Amino acid sequence: MRTIEWFYLIFNVMMLVWLIGGRNKPRKWVWGGLVISAALLGIHGLVEGMRWPMIPAYLLTLVPVVVVITEVRRHQRVGVISEKGQRAVGSTASAARKSGRVRAIAASLLVLVYAAVAVGLPLLFPVFSFEKSTGPYGIGTVSYDWTDNSREELLTSTAGDQRELMVQIWYPTDPDAKGKTAPYVNDPAVYATAFNEVLQLPKLLFSSLGQVQTHAIQEASLSDAEAEYPVILFSHGQHGYENQNTFQVEQLVSQGYIVVGINHTYSSLVSVFPDGRVAQFESEGKEGFEQLQFSYMDKLNETWVKDAQFVLDEVEKLAANDPSGRFTGHMDLDNMGMFGHSFGGATTVQMLMDDPRLKAGMNMDGVLFGEKRIPAEGVGKPFLMMNADTTVAGTSVMSDEEIAAMGTTRPEAEKYYEEVYARYEPVTAGGNYWMELNNTKHLSFSDLYLISPILEWSQGVDAHKAQQLINDTTIDFFNHYLKGQPLQMDSNVGEHESYSLKKG
Repeated sequence: MRTIEWFYLIFNVMMLVWLIGGRNKPRKWVWGGLVISAALLGIHGLVEGMRWPMIPAYLLTLVPVVVVITEVRRHQRVGVISEKGQRAVGSTASAARKSGRVRAIAASLLVLVYAAVAVGLPLLFPVFSFEKSTGPYGIGTVSYDWTDNSREELLTSTAGDQRELMVQIWYPTDPDAKGKTAPYVNDPAVYATAFNEVLQLPKLLFSSLGQVQTHAIQEASLSDAEAEYPVILFSHGQHGYENQNTFQVEQLVSQGYIVVGINHTYSSLVSVFPDGRVAQFESEGKEGFEQLQFSYMDKLNETWVKDAQFVLDEVEKLAANDPSGRFTGHMDLDNMGMFGHSFGGATTVQMLMDDPRLKAGMNMDGVLFGEKRIPAEGVGKPFLMMNADTTVAGTSVMSDEEIAAMGTTRPEAEKYYEEVYARYEPVTAGGNYWMELNNTKHLSFSDLYLISPILEWSQGVDAHKAQQLINDTTIDFFNHYLKGQPLQMDSNVGEHESYSLKKG
């Protein structure tokens, strides 16, 4: 929850308890509570923005008014009690006291339930935030709409369309840089709909997506603390998006890296272009297990590799002559790396074997789809494979119902995983690394589980713990291979409580 939300909510819950359970409440204190609550509500609305999970808390602001009106009406009903009435009082006093206690208990329970709802909804549907960056740099960001005129886009309905990609670049700034903070996504409604339609997740989970802020300042000046900064390319997963790993990107940038995120149009969750056009995910008519077949995915990966190569071409142009002047001469093209999640991780491996411009790479939980197989002697460049333990476990952790829902049988799924494991076999060859994270899922390598604790609980994962380990490892890896700093991973080879690490 956000800071002012917390203050507003705590004050209102405390005021509710006092108003319902307290005795001898001076009217001026009641009105004072109303004024403070209304003021906090106004500040919250102006600074943070109002949202639906806070509605029960918003209604608490009206409680003092209700109490005052109730008190006035009660006093108006008090009249002269007749002698007959006085005699009746004695005979019914015991029943009245008993009835009063019942009402008090019922009111207390109602207060507790309402307070739980008022607090629980914002916690279950939070405006999530990213950990404060640990490095010495601030973070700037700028987005580009790049078109590869050498390639025709085959998934549009208009003949002659060229391959068009949205690309976001994050870069180091001075730590005290000022400016407009970049939102997490530019069109929250479009993304919420895409999460619902593509990933089959309840739209309600994403209702506060538009209020999520990053630590990046839009179009801030590049820091001049260093002459050049290493460049790292990022490729998202199938159904992902260019900033799906903001938790990781911001930490890298704060350590002095320029990170370039690609949105792979029609394979991403959604692409939103500056002129308002929206490109939805295109399954090409394939669903479930059919969509995972190696024949299809290996072919699709060729498009992603060409996307990455094209983006590297454009990065080189920026380094040579950025029209804004921001990146000209400040990109260390001799020290470029790449990392990716899932299908983007597979793309990273293909790029390491195919593009000499890349010096090192990481694959986060990606099956090794692509045209080329890793040779027996290894990738030939520094490489780190990271996997969730549930991914490596394959069909052994999948129920028959889950396998059937994919549209296949257990024997077919087991045969599929035989190929998966065969492709993994030479991962560590040549002195490279393979890390397996315990108690994690495929999407632990993205921002998704930050959206709501409901997702964490349903999957049985600890998002922050996993992200901390991922970030520490990522920075250690690239600091060594792109900046020449000492490598800590070698001392961590072996079995640990939260992970295991192998070295070839």
